[in-house]
Amino acid sequence: MEMKKVEYSEDDFLMISGIQHFRFCQRQWSLIHVEQAWQDNFLTYDGQILHTKADQPEIREKRKNKLIVRSLPIHSRELGLTGICDVVEFEEDPNGVTVFGSDKKYIPKPVEYKHGHKKYDLSDALQLLAEAVCLEEMLGCTIHSGSIFYQQTRRREEIEFTESMREQLLNTINKMHQYWEKRFTPKVKTGPWCKSCSLANICLPELLSKQTVHSYLKRRLND
Repeated sequence: MEMKKVEYSEDDFLMISGIQHFRFCQRQWSLIHVEQAWQDNFLTYDGQILHTKADQPEIREKRKNKLIVRSLPIHSRELGLTGICDVVEFEEDPNGVTVFGSDKKYIPKPVEYKHGHKKYDLSDALQLLAEAVCLEEMLGCTIHSGSIFYQQTRRREEIEFTESMREQLLNTINKMHQYWEKRFTPKVKTGPWCKSCSLANICLPELLSKQTVHSYLKRRLND
């Protein structure tokens, strides 16, 4: 499946962080991004604390041949995505691109911070790849890898961006835009993962065949 050959307007930009939600549960993503429903649990609070440490945009470090930039805003008009990179490491490379008015050239590498441990699916890796694709479009370069730092294991995992991953990313983003354009919230597929979902108390799967969550909440408020 290919992305439509268009440039999205900013009104239709989707959050890069939503890719992880969408891969975890498409209904969860729609509840958050389409129906604007949200509820924090201990996992989301933990993640917010971790990102507070990484998101310090006033800090730019120079470490030997690397320039470290935090909380870098990024976007892609071709993919219709926007977000913020936790950290981008710009490593000096003669085949790289010029950045920040420097006469030196750099290859950018996105680094994402996660509160848990390495996942068995591609949700984290595809989010990281989306950040890389945005950087590629903005800077006119090719990025072959990125890193994810997991707080629970205190390990930094290197992710190679394969053609297969890029194809999966395009398919995922395409479907996200289809849901967004139709303002569609799919039916839920329940499982043990629902117990740790931050929207467990408002997902209301028993109502899926009758009405949307938005309609249900509106009716309850008017009772």
